[in-house]
Amino acid sequence: MTVTEQPMGLRGQLVRFVAVGAVAALVDFGVYFLLLAAGVWVPAAKGTSFILGTTTAYLLNRRFTFTASAGGRARFAGFVLLYVTTFALNVGMNTLALTLLPDGLALRFVMAWVIAQGTATAVNFVMLRTVVFRT
Repeated sequence: MTVTEQPMGLRGQLVRFVAVGAVAALVDFGVYFLLLAAGVWVPAAKGTSFILGTTTAYLLNRRFTFTASAGGRARFAGFVLLYVTTFALNVGMNTLALTLLPDGLALRFVMAWVIAQGTATAVNFVMLRTVVFRT
């Protein structure tokens, strides 16, 4: 941070987090449905799309939302722990939603994806802000 830069407040971080999240969600959503169309097993498709989407989110959030330097091993370890946790949460919520939503329901897979993504996104923002990037 230079002398003229001011730390970004919660509102600014939240706005940028949502914008970055939209980009990452497009990556996740696109990959998920491409893999489903290719006949990939649903949990594997969700897991792969989550990894690609969250890697996108981490890199963009580090650069534009939380304006953190690379951060070394401790930050990377925090990132890995957070994303292992949210990976399980995201894939688990997607699987649970698909189990609970009726088979014939239109947009069933979209609804399950939204539920899983929303849950993981809320956890990610709080943990990135308070633990990984400590702003």
